[in-house]
Amino acid sequence: MGNAGVAGYGIAGTAFLFLTALLVVSWRGRKVGARLIGASAVTFLWALTLAFESARGSMPMIFVYVAEIAKGAAWLLVLTELARATAPRILITGAHILWIGLLVFGFAAPLLPKLNIPIESPSMLLSRAGLALALCGLILLEQIYRNSSHAGRASLRYLVIGVGGILAYDLFLYSQAELMHGISVTAWEARGIVVTFAVPLIALAVRRNPQWSLDIFVSRQVVFYTTTFVAVGIYLVVMALAGYIIQDLGGTWGAVGQILFFAGAAVVLAFLLASNTLRRQAVVFINKHFYSNKYDYRIEWLRFIRTLSTTTEDSVRRTAIRAVAQIFDSPGGVLFLADEQAGQFVPVSAWPLRLESINGVGPINADSELIRFVRKRQWIIDVHEYRRAPDIYENIELPVWLGENPSLRIISPLLEVDRLFGLFVLYDPPPPFELTYEDRDLLKTVGRHVATQLAQQDADRRLAESRQFEAYNRLTAFMMHDLKNSVAQLQLIVANAGRHKHNPEFVDDAIETVDNTVERMTRLIEQLRHSTAGAQLQSVRFDDLVRNTVDRCSLRTPVPELVVNADGIRVRADPQRLSAVVEHVIRNAQDATPTGGVSVRLDENGGRAILIVKDNGKGMDAEFIRERLFRPFDSTKGSKGMGIGAYQTREYVQMLGGRVEVQSSPGQGTSFSISLPLEQVAGAADADRNVADPSGKRQQAVPNISSHRSSET
Repeated sequence: MGNAGVAGYGIAGTAFLFLTALLVVSWRGRKVGARLIGASAVTFLWALTLAFESARGSMPMIFVYVAEIAKGAAWLLVLTELARATAPRILITGAHILWIGLLVFGFAAPLLPKLNIPIESPSMLLSRAGLALALCGLILLEQIYRNSSHAGRASLRYLVIGVGGILAYDLFLYSQAELMHGISVTAWEARGIVVTFAVPLIALAVRRNPQWSLDIFVSRQVVFYTTTFVAVGIYLVVMALAGYIIQDLGGTWGAVGQILFFAGAAVVLAFLLASNTLRRQAVVFINKHFYSNKYDYRIEWLRFIRTLSTTTEDSVRRTAIRAVAQIFDSPGGVLFLADEQAGQFVPVSAWPLRLESINGVGPINADSELIRFVRKRQWIIDVHEYRRAPDIYENIELPVWLGENPSLRIISPLLEVDRLFGLFVLYDPPPPFELTYEDRDLLKTVGRHVATQLAQQDADRRLAESRQFEAYNRLTAFMMHDLKNSVAQLQLIVANAGRHKHNPEFVDDAIETVDNTVERMTRLIEQLRHSTAGAQLQSVRFDDLVRNTVDRCSLRTPVPELVVNADGIRVRADPQRLSAVVEHVIRNAQDATPTGGVSVRLDENGGRAILIVKDNGKGMDAEFIRERLFRPFDSTKGSKGMGIGAYQTREYVQMLGGRVEVQSSPGQGTSFSISLPLEQVAGAADADRNVADPSGKRQQAVPNISSHRSSET
């Protein structure tokens, strides 16, 4: 025996020692688990004994024989326990009689010559004993596998391959010994390495059979890198053999050819190791064939929570998309959230691209077939599967932009309890990828978590706004207190005017008091910014209201140019508030256009009045419009503005059943569109009273919304 045997059996002993420790800490008390631990421990002692025998060069045959029988008996005990419910009873009993008899015979063999009973050579005794144990073990394995269900065979596959490999090699070794009348030294020394290959297979079999009461955990990373190292090792061995053949057959050019071949092989190996596609295929293969679950949920959940709680992205919404997309290696996605007032699911964020850089993606109507289906079924929609078999999804109609973008694949609902809060639309993950039930369940779970987080953020935002409104109301109360004091001073002047109006000192004091009161009231009014009160809706002739508002705004530059393409149209609104809304939009356009022009156009389209105010001023970027323009109390004018004008404009228009749309680009100007439903009630002939007094003179509505534009929201 030589160094190869020492190394081979030493590696086998180390591997089974590690397996034994792993099984011991994972054991939960059942008999199968105990026998597996015993078989692994005995195999470790067997490998240690043969490594010692290889190092010394010789050892009493009784030790080698007992070690061989003990190893075979230990694995027979495991197999008989697994086959107890399915194999014939005589086979189970025979297996126990076999290993007990061989073990007893081993201890009795030295005494037989003294009793004048002839025996064969020790090596042949060892060979026949090992042959009998290997045959019995293989028969038991066949019975276990053949009598198992289809699902049971899948979980037993790795045990059959691992233990069967050990027994099959023993069968080969001892069969060869019977034919050659001696054990092959080469096959004996290689045996340790062959047995070592069974260790990961046995560990995986235990992992996939928790009913054995062994809760073993084998890290996917360990399996992946171990598989990679084994594959690299096999590759290098094959390349070494090929290089040797090239050198042997190449003649004078053999050495050069060998060097060139090795260089090329190294380049190919580096390319394979760096290939992301090959890595993904290896991960899919390992997850599919070595694990009952596709994902390591502990690792995926920890990474998901860690990503979701980071602040590397400038928006929680973008972070949420990244956290979900990285689970499936998706290159990105788009987040849609419900806008209940607009009756749409609106794209609000994207990752890794910015939303404005994605062409074609638009809002989805809340009453569309897609939204109704997702709300009803709560299904994950695989767009590829939909294209192959739309009847699976009840032949619903998908948005046009989704069909025109083949890279968008997965539509996943965001459910807050049972309310559809929004949607994820993810890009197609790199191949190989198949959307399984496990992917769908995981998507639903993380989607609920994201929906809860976004809903909580929205609730926090609303609470903050409510508190800001409370502060605003408190400020208003203080202002009203000051106004009351000012009115009291004016009342005092009026009350004393009859007696002292000819007194010059009284007149001077009165003028000074009035001047002070005017200053205070002007300051308060500027701070209050025309706080509005509720009013009942009336029939309003919208074209006349727009003309009057443009006339008032014409006192400032640039003078707005008005085009009315819809005369006599009516809407239902509070005339003063609607006039203030229109005035706010026009004055903001004027504020944003120190040099240039402002145009106002009124159209009618599809039963709606469309008012469009355009300017060629400094404009706004998409992020400002989406995140800040309509946010209350977010002003960029400092103390000059309170930041509620655009917010009040949108809220009032939406209250009337209308829509506000803004299109703008920095340096290119802004288009502000207000769409209102036309009045459906005919015959409102006297409705002009809302814009004219009984004498026929036009009244000017008092503005009640602050003027600010792109620099204030």
